[in-house]
Amino acid sequence: MAKIKITQIKSQIGSDKTQKATLIALGIKKLNHSVVHEVTPQIMGMVNKLHHLVIFEEV
Repeated sequence: MAKIKITQIKSQIGSDKTQKATLIALGIKKLNHSVVHEVTPQIMGMVNKLHHLVIFEEV
């Protein structure tokens, strides 16, 4: 399966609690932190919810 690298590029300050919880669920702990996940509909839904805070690229 394909993998994507997700990196937080903007601060979570000012985001609502569901967006903060989604960042934690992805495993992102701080600014400029990156994680690698397999591409699933659930992960892509999380990335779409946080499109203004993160960037993603295929690995």
